[in-house]
Parts: sequence; C-alpha cells; structure tokens
Amino acid sequence: MSQKFDRIVVVGGGSAGWMTAVALATGLQGRASIELVESEEIGIVGVGEATFPSIRVFNQHVGIDEADFLRATNGTYKLGIRFCDWQAKGQDYFHTFGHFGNLSGSQTLWAQHRRMGLPESLEGQCIPSVMAAKGRFVRPADPGHFTYAYHFDAALYAEFVSKLAIGRGVRHTQGRIVEVLRREDGDVSGLLLADGRRIEGDLFVDCSGFRSLLLGQTLQEPYVDFSHWLPVDGAWACPSERVGEEITPYTRATALEGGWAWRIPLQTRTGHGHVFASRFVDEDAARRQLMAQLDGPAIGEPRLIRFKTGHRQRLWVNNVVAIGLSSGFLEPLESTSIFLIQDGIARLMKALELQRPLNESDVALFNEGSARRFARIRDFIILHYCLTRRRDSELWRYVAGMELPQTLAFKIELWRRYGVLHEYDEECFDQTSWLAVHTGMGHWPEREDPVIAEIAQERALRALAGRRQGIAAMVEGMPLHHQTLQQVLR
Repeated sequence: MSQKFDRIVVVGGGSAGWMTAVALATGLQGRASIELVESEEIGIVGVGEATFPSIRVFNQHVGIDEADFLRATNGTYKLGIRFCDWQAKGQDYFHTFGHFGNLSGSQTLWAQHRRMGLPESLEGQCIPSVMAAKGRFVRPADPGHFTYAYHFDAALYAEFVSKLAIGRGVRHTQGRIVEVLRREDGDVSGLLLADGRRIEGDLFVDCSGFRSLLLGQTLQEPYVDFSHWLPVDGAWACPSERVGEEITPYTRATALEGGWAWRIPLQTRTGHGHVFASRFVDEDAARRQLMAQLDGPAIGEPRLIRFKTGHRQRLWVNNVVAIGLSSGFLEPLESTSIFLIQDGIARLMKALELQRPLNESDVALFNEGSARRFARIRDFIILHYCLTRRRDSELWRYVAGMELPQTLAFKIELWRRYGVLHEYDEECFDQTSWLAVHTGMGHWPEREDPVIAEIAQERALRALAGRRQGIAAMVEGMPLHHQTLQQVLR
C-alpha cells in the first residue's frame, strides 16, 4: 500500500460515491486530486431514503443549506419510525429521536411509569413521539429537546451532492470499467475503461454498490454473512402517488407474513417497499402484499432488489477502501444505510488527515472499528425481531426461537433481569433507542431498582402527569408538518 495518496479515485456514483467525493474535496482542500468514475450503463439502487439524524451533521459539514437540500431532493422531515404489528398484530410503537426525561437521576422516568402500572404508553412522555402522532413538526429551539432526520429521493440527493463536488474540483469521468489493473504487491494501480482510457490513482474508494467491483470481485475479500439472524434477502420497491395534503413526519414499518413493508413520505409522492425473506414467503406473494400497502395509485412497476445481509471481512485492503453497499448491507429497518456511508467516510477522513504516513495499525483500527459498527447495528435490528410475540407465520416463529449473537444476548439479559441498558463501544443507537424498542415491544425488566420506591407515589404520579400534559399542550400549538415544510421551502 502506498504511503502517499496524491491521487484518489472514487469508483461509482450514487449517494455513496458523491458523498465520499464531496467530503474528500471539502476536507482535503486540494491536498489530493479527486476523480469519480461511473458508468451510465450501471444503475444505482437508490429507491428513496429514510435517514438517521446524523445526516444533518454531514450536510452541515459540507455546507449544505437545509432549505436548498429539501427543495432539490423532494425532502420531508422525520421524527422517528412507527412500528406496526411487530409485537403482535394490531399493536404498534414509536422509535423516537427524542428522550423520555427523568424524575431524579438518569433513566428513572420509565421505571416510575412501570412502577405505577400506568395504562397509557410511555410515548406520551416524549416530545417528538407526540409530535409524530399528531402529524406536527417544528425544528427544535433547543437541540437537547429532540433531534430529527429527513426523508428524500436518493437519486436526487446524489445529483445535488455531485454538483457540489464538481464545483469543489472533483473530476467526473464517465466510462465503463472493463479491467482493474494491479501491481505486483497487490495494490490496484488503475482502471481500464471500455474506450481504452486508463485511470490511475494511489488510493481507490470502492462505491460500486452490491457489485463490489474492487474489494469483492478484484481483491476477493470474504463476506461475513448475517443472514442466520437477519434472513431477509430481497425487497420489492414501488412509489405511489401522494394522497391528501397531510405528510406524516415519520417512517412507517409494518410487519407482514414474511418480512415488513416501509412507507416513506416525500413532498410529491410516497415511497413503498416490502423487505422479505424468500425462504419464508414466495416472491410473487411478497409483490402482491406490497401492492396492497400502497396509499394511492402506483407510479411505475415494482422493482425487485436482491441482497445478503452482512459485510466484507475487511473494508480496507491494500489501497482499496469500500464505502456503502460495496462494503456490506444491513436491511433498512432502522434507516442506517446513509449512516454507514457517513461512518466509512469519517473513518477514511480521519486516517487521511493524520500528520504522518499510514501504517498497518491504522488500517487494522479502521477495519476493526468498521466491523464492530456493523455488529452493533446488526444487534439492534435483531432486537426488533427476537422480542416478537407473533407466531402466525414461519418467519416469526423462526426469529422468536433463533440463537442470538452473544453480544445481544448479554444486553437483553441485563435489561430483563435488572433494567440496565448496557452500551458497548461503536454503538450507533443510544440508550433511549434501546428503551423505545424494549418498552414498545412490552419487554420490561423482571425487577426494579429499590431506590425507585424512595420517591413517593403521589409525587411520581404528579410528575408523570405534569410532563405528559405539558408536552401535549406544547404540541397542540405546533404547525402541521406540511405547513412547516411550506414555510421552509418558501
């Protein structure tokens, strides 16, 4: 591997390629040439994106104005995810981007709520959960109250970011790669295009999607398979016409016979899809189930996407770094695809900004941290499946009884026995997220910390009722989501 990266080549466009290119151009400020190579003959997977709040950090870092971004990408705001029929049919819960407050010390509000045996959901104690239920949205005056993410058209986002990247000096090369050229030490030396052009570089960033042209096909890096725990392996995607004026400020994930269906509301249309496990539901049946979920008339024909959950064993090999789908894939249940792109970019930038030549330890740290990040997100996604009480189809019986990764089994045991929300390094989701899923699925600890009883019941009830009523009154005065959008877009 070369110790000096004067020429960086990004292979592939789409969200991963153009986000990488604009981040490199912004962060390196001319210290290296950046060239992005893509082929119009190879389409991108982008079917619409529901994102995680970290997307706002990326946009701010590269200087994207929120209103410009929303206009360009058909974007809307997102306060979290509504999970329907996951615990049991007819029951739902909300994974919030807010918090549940406290009474005296951290993590005690939920415990007092549980202690009182209150019939109402814990969601009434969380500002964005109530906002989402009422279809309302305002940007927080105090970032400590809650945060938010976006829904947007992934293809439009890639186009928007590409203009920024090219404006900052990124060279855009169109051409189909027919051969990857290598040196004797195993490094990639260049790319041969169909028209005979050669693209040479010192560092190659593989953003070629599921194809994984450099890391997977050329360097033959093994794949770590997660399909034992996450058996979904396909998705039908089909947008529909938007119906009515209201735009819900959240993603919806509805559990079905052999998987789950997403609903992502954009300004002018609604994204729909059905993620399914082909060993538990027939492909044609999954397609029919998707079409039954559409809000309005379909826009075009459903599109089938195939995948395997997991990741490449190492994401940085020789002088090739994989970012996006070329590095691995986790089903989009918690909207982490863009986050994993950002995470790879951030790790790469950290390495490139070192004031010394890179060594094997630097690359090993990159790979170890990346693998742990995939594993932590994997565990959080599995949590949604393994707590189910559904036994009405093969898929739900399978996930309810499967053996869990030890890292997840330990965390669940700590919560079940003692109400402890344990955190590892490289977590993506904080304790509030884990609490939202545990309590939303009706999975409460078997025992309570005795110190919880030191607060008088009357005082605890007053505090809980006061917070719930205060949040409800606050939200009642907020504008509807589409009204806020109209104001921002003007």
